[in-house]
Amino acid sequence: MSRYISMAFTPFYLPMMGLVALFLFSYLSMLPWMYKGMVLFIVYLFTILMPHMLIHLYRHYQGWSVLRLFTREGRMVPYVISIGCYFACFYLMNMLHIPHFMSSIVVAAIAIQIICALINNRWKISTHTAAIGGTTGAVAAFSLIFGFYPLWWLCFLILLAGIVGTSRTLMRQHSLGEVVGGYIIGVAVGFAAVVAS
Repeated sequence: MSRYISMAFTPFYLPMMGLVALFLFSYLSMLPWMYKGMVLFIVYLFTILMPHMLIHLYRHYQGWSVLRLFTREGRMVPYVISIGCYFACFYLMNMLHIPHFMSSIVVAAIAIQIICALINNRWKISTHTAAIGGTTGAVAAFSLIFGFYPLWWLCFLILLAGIVGTSRTLMRQHSLGEVVGGYIIGVAVGFAAVVAS
């Protein structure tokens, strides 16, 4: 069960979930479906499909098992690959003049990944809880910007963070400190990135 939870809430899916929430619960819901579909396709392509494919190809090229990617040393190249893909997504969104509120989600994800990659040199921080923390921080920031009441969303995200964090510790992928540290960093960076942009 822990493995399925970890796979369902992998950090790659959270920018997509953030955009879907924006399209459903903000004034961006008034945009045409074709436009929203195009934005979601771009984000899916650069934040989910391409990182997964490139990391998979790299793992096979190196002859690594899946477990090798979970070690602190084995995580650095996947970080670089995903950060590069996310930067490409942000660049394309800017080229297409997509509103800042949408690209700020990708900016928050890039910032979280860079900080986690830097911390990873000394401490194997949980990117799963950092990503959910980033979503929590972004929802709090968007609630201030758009003036909506985020209590139920925040309760759901905090509960989800607890479930994912528990699954990561049960799988012995992270300690409690790595899970909690990832979440706190994610909340702070997600909030700051959205407010700043």
